[in-house]
Amino acid sequence: MLKIENINVYYGAIHALKGISVDVKEGEIVTLIGANGAGKSTILRTISGLLRTKTGNILFEGNSVASMAAEEIVKKGISQVPEGRRIFANMTVEENLELGAYIRSDKAGIRKDINKVFERFPRLGERRVQVAGTLSGGEQQMLAIGRGLMSQPRLLLLDEPSMGLAPLLVKEIFSIIKEINASGTTILLVEQNANMALSIAHQAYVLETGRIILSGSAKELAESEEVRKAYLGG
Repeated sequence: MLKIENINVYYGAIHALKGISVDVKEGEIVTLIGANGAGKSTILRTISGLLRTKTGNILFEGNSVASMAAEEIVKKGISQVPEGRRIFANMTVEENLELGAYIRSDKAGIRKDINKVFERFPRLGERRVQVAGTLSGGEQQMLAIGRGLMSQPRLLLLDEPSMGLAPLLVKEIFSIIKEINASGTTILLVEQNANMALSIAHQAYVLETGRIILSGSAKELAESEEVRKAYLGG
């Protein structure tokens, strides 16, 4: 579904991604793990069109999206839930969800999908007219995911969804991610909580300073001595 082919990305003079290749098959959860600054978020931002590759290509369903505008990439069926949630703090929960559907014009479908988000996240339904900035961290994360789903993506990019959340909430967010995947959305997940990420993913890639140093099935990587020592506290 998504093929990243040998991309190189720079921040000014800094070589941030060095020959990265990633393959995401339809229906899977693929996770990128690694320390802070390894390049995980840079990969998602490049797929979304917020950063440009210097060399290499990004193919989505067989077509190159490497030089497309970010808005066109959303229309193609890729949606990103950014790190740090980035909700519109001064707008209500419902207005945030409506903004997530900005590329759509089917009013009845949008209303139906907002109600679906409220079914999936009942706490958001209870707070539909509440200003989003007053929600708890966990509720804001749910809202960010709900907003990401409003464009009806076939591929959802999740950037650090568990960041700053209490352990119980982390479990809840990860079970929601599994459920979203089970209902037909392919997921590329960037996550520092390697234990949780590997427990739900099909495939995994380990990044270190802009390079992929290991890849394989999530199960294989969870059992790898190297990964356990570096990322799983074992």
